[in-house]
Amino acid sequence: MYLSRVRVDLNGLSRDKLFDVMNAEAYTAHQLLWQLFPDYEGPRPFIFRQELEEAEESRGPKGLPLFYVLSDREPVSVAGLLTAESKPYAPELNVGERLAFRLRANPTMAVSVPGQRGQRADVLMAAKKPFPPGQRTSQACVDAMNGKAREWLESRAETWGFRLPVTPEIGAYRQHVLNKGSGKPVQFSTVDYEGLLEVTDSRKLIETMAHGIGRAKAFGGGLLLLRRP
Repeated sequence: MYLSRVRVDLNGLSRDKLFDVMNAEAYTAHQLLWQLFPDYEGPRPFIFRQELEEAEESRGPKGLPLFYVLSDREPVSVAGLLTAESKPYAPELNVGERLAFRLRANPTMAVSVPGQRGQRADVLMAAKKPFPPGQRTSQACVDAMNGKAREWLESRAETWGFRLPVTPEIGAYRQHVLNKGSGKPVQFSTVDYEGLLEVTDSRKLIETMAHGIGRAKAFGGGLLLLRRP
């Protein structure tokens, strides 16, 4: 695996794509990052997360788009557009080790519909639905949504090779609408998690990192970033 920090030369973008990237429009980012793998044909070889550069990591003005990309092959910078700083990524993890993590994920759950195939539902939207429209910005609604977001991650953590020794923090919740053509728009949401995890199965956790967590991995979800506290 390779872990890369990718910066975008905004001068290389059209006006529309510039606005999309600055607004973290997931489909434009997905298409843009594909250009890092020019000679590859096959299933998507990467997952990613979009951030804004902080002052300490920026070579220019802070607040510019920055992508973290985890891929199964080394990305190639695109002159005048994308600069990739890459390093081989082969984490050595030990059972019982505690690591700080960040994750942007698309929490969904299976919903049974009589007479139809099972469907996926947005966990946070389901938590919001019982509240009347006028109460959906209330603290009670926010607490219910955050509680379901935490429950989603905590209940699945062991299957991904870790457990959560402390309750994770819940950050930005965002709804996305992707217009990919003349068909029906794709809608999904993402939520940011941050906290501490404990390794329970190092092999499984490394596999989880390679494949990503949850759905919407093609659109900026699923990348699990770890660091030693």
